[in-house]
Amino acid sequence: MSDQEIRFFLSLFAFFSTMFGACVGSFLNVCIYRVPRGESVVTPRSHCPHCNALIPWYLNIPVLSWLALRGKCANCNGPISFRYTLVELLTALLFLAVFMKWALPAVCHVSPITNVAAVPCYWLMLAGFIVGTFVDFEHYIIPDSVTIGGMAAGLVLSGLVPSLHNETVWYWGLAESAAGMAGGFALLWAISWLGEKVFKKEAMGFGDVKLMGAIGAFMGWQSVLFTLFVSSLLGSISGILLIALGRGKLQSRIPFGPYLAVAATIWLFWGPMLMNSYLKLISR
Repeated sequence: MSDQEIRFFLSLFAFFSTMFGACVGSFLNVCIYRVPRGESVVTPRSHCPHCNALIPWYLNIPVLSWLALRGKCANCNGPISFRYTLVELLTALLFLAVFMKWALPAVCHVSPITNVAAVPCYWLMLAGFIVGTFVDFEHYIIPDSVTIGGMAAGLVLSGLVPSLHNETVWYWGLAESAAGMAGGFALLWAISWLGEKVFKKEAMGFGDVKLMGAIGAFMGWQSVLFTLFVSSLLGSISGILLIALGRGKLQSRIPFGPYLAVAATIWLFWGPMLMNSYLKLISR
């Protein structure tokens, strides 16, 4: 295959990864709105939250429809939140980033170490992070479909794709996943229990505990330690900024799930590299 053909197929696959991500993001918007309300994500069809008019397919194209309609419903002219487009753009960019990191080396033959089979697994995990993040911000809960579903999916996919944990045999991949899930769940549960004893009130939602279990199931116990440290750091910085801006108090409740999701995503793309750099730094 010539270099020109490689560039063509690379561009084609990258384009389809991005478009697929945007379409998945459109479905995630449905999940974010309906799941915490106990509604079906299948029926009824997408409709305006103001006038309940059904949205035809040609006005339901990810990102483009919102831009063309200038963020307003074509039927009642009611405002449509930018969050819908944000979720679609975020999902598209993350799906593209996963393709570029794990499938690009295989397409371009630039590295003998590839993990193409991990691409759909990480797409699924990141989709769960997005749903959990936006639901937690709005409702202060993380749906069981994201947490318990994430733990189950992490276990099953680790057996089918043991390379998620740098293993080649299915039962070792499954064992790594089970250890990560148990470690993540137990660690955050212990912190939650201790915080409740110290502060005499709920210190952390149980959804956060289950989400950490899902993170460990997909990415192993090393990701759990990194995620706990980075999410605590991000949460502390965010809380301090909110207090400084007068939008929060010392005892204000903040959702912790989004910080877990962001920290786990950082681990997915750069975690091992950051960890190695940190270990080299402290070894000096």
